[in-house]
Amino acid sequence: MVRRTKEEALATRDRILDAAEHVFFEKGVSHTSLADIAQHAGVTRGAIYWHFTNKADLFDAMFGRVMLPIDALKNDPAGAACPDPLGKVRKILTWCLLGVARDPQLRRVFEILFMKCEYVADLEPLLQRNRAGMSDALSKIEVDLKAAVARGQLPARLDTRRATLMLHTLASGFVRDLLMLPDEIDAERHAEKLVDGCFDMLRLSPAMLRDED
Repeated sequence: MVRRTKEEALATRDRILDAAEHVFFEKGVSHTSLADIAQHAGVTRGAIYWHFTNKADLFDAMFGRVMLPIDALKNDPAGAACPDPLGKVRKILTWCLLGVARDPQLRRVFEILFMKCEYVADLEPLLQRNRAGMSDALSKIEVDLKAAVARGQLPARLDTRRATLMLHTLASGFVRDLLMLPDEIDAERHAEKLVDGCFDMLRLSPAMLRDED
């Protein structure tokens, strides 16, 4: 009986998250109330509060259900312990560019995040979480780029911070463009070439090198 009650609670939680994802997508985050989500899920507002503190907590849990590139590769060795750090960064970036095109749920959640979410007062904790996540992603990429430099995969004088910013801008900009112009951007055709073109820039462009000491 206890097990069945726990399973039912988890099923209700998943139903609430599914409803939130669809209502946020349809109405935008700031225009969605917990009552809207409860109605869509077929539960009471009390049921939502049983599982989530507020709308920001619910949004955070919804976003946490999708697999992000850093999460997908978090068990891979990092930095000097990674046998192919440049290959790892290439894998992450390609995943970023192709994931939204291939996974309908990921596309829906990222469209909510990038295009249908206003960071008003009640979502301030979410904004801070996203900032922290972005900072963490930048740090992890730079660690692997430094390891790639140490292994001779990239130039010794590469400005790894500048390189990290360029690669992150490629990924975030491509995702935004794909969401805005889904019928005009062929991710399957261009994603890997764009990533490889950026790596060529890291290897060959004087603009990507540190200034001489």
